[in-house]
Amino acid sequence: MNLQQLKYLCAVVDHGLNVSAAADALFTSQPGISKQVRQLEDELGLTVFVRQGKRLTALTPAGTIVVATARRALREIANMKRVADEYRGEDAGTLAIATTHTQARYVLPQVLREFATRYPKVRVVLHQGNPVQVAEQTARGDVDVGIATEALADYPELVTLPCYQWNRVVIVPKRHPLAKAKPLTLEALAKFPIVTYDFSFTGRSAINAAFEAKGLSPNVVLTALDSDVIKTYVELGMGVGIIAQMAYDAARDTAFERLDAAHLFAPSTTRLGLRHGVFLRGYVYAFIALFAPRYDRAAVDAALEARAPR
Repeated sequence: MNLQQLKYLCAVVDHGLNVSAAADALFTSQPGISKQVRQLEDELGLTVFVRQGKRLTALTPAGTIVVATARRALREIANMKRVADEYRGEDAGTLAIATTHTQARYVLPQVLREFATRYPKVRVVLHQGNPVQVAEQTARGDVDVGIATEALADYPELVTLPCYQWNRVVIVPKRHPLAKAKPLTLEALAKFPIVTYDFSFTGRSAINAAFEAKGLSPNVVLTALDSDVIKTYVELGMGVGIIAQMAYDAARDTAFERLDAAHLFAPSTTRLGLRHGVFLRGYVYAFIALFAPRYDRAAVDAALEARAPR
């Protein structure tokens, strides 16, 4: 048994039992992965995968346990490397962050500029995706930190730290009739076509819930994965936009009128997710404190300890 076999095994599972996809992701050959997995099964004396011909269709009950054990082993080996780096006193490495477009575009720039000043030898890698993708990447250990509003709290593999609350604004072209609605109401909003976030994104559930509570069916004509796309289509006149408040930039968004909508929707909470059992480099603690100042190293450790398996 070797580390390569464990990596191949987990990669096959992570790619939906598609050996070709796992091989592409690992820059190796499909036969090579199949051979290594077979050798692992032979050494263990059990079948990890259910097969139909050459196709893998499911994990066996024993295989489920083997994969979970392999993940723990790989995680601990990665932890040993992090410990070694930390105690060599090297303020160098990679900080991988999975997050949504809104966080990457509107919240993180100032944080990462300060982080880069303090840790110039640390390379920052941003992975953008929807909240489910952010949560899955964090749970798998592909990144050090996940930041999103939806989904993170639904993954038991993660410790989540609530960081800040936010709400929404409505944006309309200049001189739009909705701008005259004082105060703005959901009933008034529902009379116009709406452009807003995709169903999986950035607090969209709070928008849906608000309309449903009033018995209204909003005319959502277009959904998008990021705030800038929403702005583009609002500017083209396709509808009124509902976006996160931090995505409105008064200096840049001069084509729109901003209508406060905090009284219409329940606030949402942006969370930071960390995987259980991971060793955090010192600069990861520093990033967390910059993003959410109430979480110093002691507070992060306390949260991790509170959720540690007994």
